[in-house]
Amino acid sequence: MAISAKLVKELREKTGAGMMDCKKALEACDGDLEASFDWLREKGIAKAAKKADRIAAEGLTAFVVDGNAAAIVEVNSETDFVAKNAEFQELVALTAKAIVNAKPQDVEAALQLDVDGKDLGTVIAEKSGKIGEKLSLRRFAVMTKNDDEIFGAYSHMGGKMCALVKAAGIDEVKAKDIAMQVAAIAPQYIDRTAIPAEILEHERTVLKAQAMEENAKSAKPKPENIIEKMIEGRLNKNLKEMCLVDQAFIKDSDQTVAQYLGNGKVLEMVRFEVGEGMEKREENFAEEVAAQMRG
Repeated sequence: MAISAKLVKELREKTGAGMMDCKKALEACDGDLEASFDWLREKGIAKAAKKADRIAAEGLTAFVVDGNAAAIVEVNSETDFVAKNAEFQELVALTAKAIVNAKPQDVEAALQLDVDGKDLGTVIAEKSGKIGEKLSLRRFAVMTKNDDEIFGAYSHMGGKMCALVKAAGIDEVKAKDIAMQVAAIAPQYIDRTAIPAEILEHERTVLKAQAMEENAKSAKPKPENIIEKMIEGRLNKNLKEMCLVDQAFIKDSDQTVAQYLGNGKVLEMVRFEVGEGMEKREENFAEEVAAQMRG
């Protein structure tokens, strides 16, 4: 029977297996989803699928620099224990290498990349089956540069946090220092010109509301022109924290990053921290064991 792309997608979402494996399973089982799921499990490809509802919020970030291209990735696991596993670390390195070579547009495209005859999604699913935890490629970023530009990269806490920057007019030492700054201090923007107008307006609105409330409670209310200056002062302080070039340089707080850069300029920056923004579910070990025994 003809297997629809929708059916393949549904099985892939259910199992985490690669598209070609899902198609083979559906063809072997006449389009029966449950039978195809079992077929993949029997092959060891969907062993981790029973854990599909589990949250993979641990893992590793990694970077790779290859000539004028660089990539940064986050691959998640369920536990920190697995993140320290050599096989998992090899998978993360393999993923980063495949991405820097092919420069895919998004995660879906990345999972279809060919890695030694298998798509990356299948490689990850098979490793999930072998290790026994849900593993997933969460995100990545790719940068390309000209010959007169430079990459700086920094990995912190054994890969729990990574930063990658592209810069011009500085050397390798400074580029790495800037990547370290980005990893440690987590600036949101390179400079103030990069801040969207609506973000600036929101900050100003919040600070104005705070100042007005303080003024209303004050025994000696300040005139409006003083309040406006107060708001601008607080806004400037907040913007200094948000912008890389305005921050105090991590290795020498007597100068800003802009001063450390001199005539150099940071063109792009990316920072990944494992699990940031993800819900980390508290696991009940007894319940987990009981659930596995029922399964």
